[in-house]
Amino acid sequence: MPFVTTEDGTEIYFKDWGPKDAQPIFFHHGWPLSADDWDNQMLFFLDKGYRVIASDRRGHGRSSQVSEGHDMDHYASDASAVVEHLDLKNAVHIGHSTGGGQVARYVAKHGQPQGRVAKAVLISSVPPLMVKTPDNPGGTDKEVFDGFRSDLAANRAQFYRDVPSGPFYGFNRDGAEKSDGVIDSWWRQGMMGSAKAHYEGIAAFSETDQTEDLKAIEVPVLILQGDDDQVVPYKNAALLQDKLIKNSTMKIYEGFSHGMHTVNADEINKDILDFLKS
Repeated sequence: MPFVTTEDGTEIYFKDWGPKDAQPIFFHHGWPLSADDWDNQMLFFLDKGYRVIASDRRGHGRSSQVSEGHDMDHYASDASAVVEHLDLKNAVHIGHSTGGGQVARYVAKHGQPQGRVAKAVLISSVPPLMVKTPDNPGGTDKEVFDGFRSDLAANRAQFYRDVPSGPFYGFNRDGAEKSDGVIDSWWRQGMMGSAKAHYEGIAAFSETDQTEDLKAIEVPVLILQGDDDQVVPYKNAALLQDKLIKNSTMKIYEGFSHGMHTVNADEINKDILDFLKS
């Protein structure tokens, strides 16, 4: 399997499909998942003639279950290691949830300075800051994230069944069509990873202030989120991203869930494709 070894010895797994001379799209997955969460999009954009790449974050999926480095700086640096290894240029970086934070940090700190990034897409993404603070009154109470940590430590297997069965895909809403396959795939991806990486990753996605990352981004950015996102409330995410990013386009989908790139893939894929061609 293809791996890149980072400066601190962490092995990062990646997929790389399609013609090497095509424009590359790099997908960044959410917590606590893996590159497999992008199967739909990778096949769709591969069919449209793009080169598609996705990696497993450190401690997630098939990447090394290392003890240290479960923070946004390392996440972005690890993604940069894959980009540099493959010598990707004119790339589009697409991130979901925590992966959106990873994209923002990568583009601001690595992609733009290196001249390797063309555009970015943030889907249901965590920046600028999830946790409630005096300066971020619209954020989520820290006790919610403390509850995530408690549930993960007590019974990770059950917690990773409850999240996709409920709020992640909106399967807890009246009239929702629950997909056992989608739930099973979420559980499988989560259980492949490291409990320590996932535990510490909760602080990374909820407590990292990425205001300056968003302000630093110069490339065109497409911001997509559902107004029924029960995991990352859109008023404290997409709306603020649109205000902070210089060159952004935003679309809010009525009734769509946090995991809309999976359960509403046809519409999301079309809108991303239109953005790439614009």
